[in-house]
Parts: sequence; C-alpha cells; structure tokens
Amino acid sequence: MRKIVHRHLGKMVAGAAVAVAGTAVMVGITLPGTAGAEESGGTGGGRTARQAAQAQDTPAVGVVQAAPAEGTRGKGLDPLTDDETKRAEKIALSGQPLVSAENVRGARGPERLTVELAEPDTGRPDGPTAPRRADVTFYDYRDDAVVTRTVNLDTGKVDRTSTRHGVQPPLSIAEQTEAARLLIADPLGAGLRADYKDATGKALTSPDQLTLTSMVFRAVPGIRPAALAQCGEHRCTRLFPKVKNGAWIDARDFVIDLSARKVVRLG
Repeated sequence: MRKIVHRHLGKMVAGAAVAVAGTAVMVGITLPGTAGAEESGGTGGGRTARQAAQAQDTPAVGVVQAAPAEGTRGKGLDPLTDDETKRAEKIALSGQPLVSAENVRGARGPERLTVELAEPDTGRPDGPTAPRRADVTFYDYRDDAVVTRTVNLDTGKVDRTSTRHGVQPPLSIAEQTEAARLLIADPLGAGLRADYKDATGKALTSPDQLTLTSMVFRAVPGIRPAALAQCGEHRCTRLFPKVKNGAWIDARDFVIDLSARKVVRLG
C-alpha cells in the first residue's frame, strides 16, 4: 500500500487524461472560433443583413456557447432528455420487484446504475409513432442481482423486467464512494491513510478528498484468500485512488466486497 505513483497531471484546461487500469482515455474540449469574415463590396465597408445575422450567432473566441433548451421528450433515436431520464427511473421504481431491494449503503431501494434508451421494437425506430422506451438498470444488494426494467415512456408502464445474477456492470459513482469509505475506515486502510498524509500533510477522513476510479473484481478458481471466492456473485471492486490534483496511491492489493461490506487483502 505504501507506494505513491508520482504522476502530477497538472491542471486541465482544454482536456484531461485519466488512467484507468492501464488504459488512457483522452477527453478533449474544442472551443469554437469565429467565422471567417467576408469583405463587403460596398464603399462604406458595411455588412449585409445575412452577415450581421451570422455574426450574432457566432460565439466569441474562447467562449463555449450554451446548449439549446432541451425539450421534455425526444423523438425516434434521440438520446433521452433529462425529463425522460427522471420519469423513467420513477416509473421503474414503482411496484415489485424493487420494493424490498437495498442499495450500496444498505438503505431501502436499489442502487441505480444506468438509464439508457432501449433498443426499438419497431421497424421504423425514427418514425413519428415509434414508442420511446428506456432501460433502467439497478443493482439490488439484498439479492446480489442486476435488475433491468424496460419502461415505455408513452404509456408510463413497465413493459418487461429482467433479473440476472453473476452479472457485474461497472460501478456507479455512489458505489465507488462507498468502497473508498469502507477502505478508509478499515484497519487495512492504514497504508492509504498514511500515504495520503505523506502526500498532503492532512488526514484522510473522507472519499471526497480523493479522485476515484474502479474496476470490478471477479474471483478465479483457487483464489486466495478464500474470503474472495464469492466475488463475481458478490459485488467486489479494486480502487485506484488519487490525491486530488496530486499523486496516485497504489491500493491494488486490496479488494472491497461491497455485498459483504468488508476489505480483503489479496494473497
């Protein structure tokens, strides 16, 4: 644990590079520039009405133009709007089988993972009468199950529900945060706390002090210690914590079993 990988990435202005399990992902933001101006043929150097209109629609250099107002309902294969996402989740949480489910903190209600536009059932997915459906996926820590409910946004009803065991989608932000909270509080987290203190001069008491990425952990035959044998049926993860605006801390020797709420050192 007492290893700090010194990779000071610096402040991000127009992009960021994030290392996740050895894979670099570059996110770039391209700022819009000004449109080329066309010289007027008039003697006064004035602009035509069309050019003036274009100039009004062109953002200044270095300014990100605000996105247009989002409608309450998309069409065809348009991405789900914020309103549709909220409505889909509300519909999906109604009725069985999620009434008795538990989230990552053990509280009532399942852990929401994703809300995505569902695959269309119609031969004309972009047609004006094509129904809008959303797949809302949860993790139920009570039964260690992934539950996906397909919501019909036109009728306001759940069209179908699937429940799968042994399936482990990527963790949500809330799950990563809870895994870090368990590691920080556990005796096995002493090295993490010490490394953070070495790097910052401050005590590590909260996941909010770290930048977190994670990887689902699955057990393989003969894994040691035996306490990890259920990972795959249980929701288990390895964390890759980083001091905010600072160094990576090597925590790869530890697995957090979120289902059992315990930290285990790899043998």
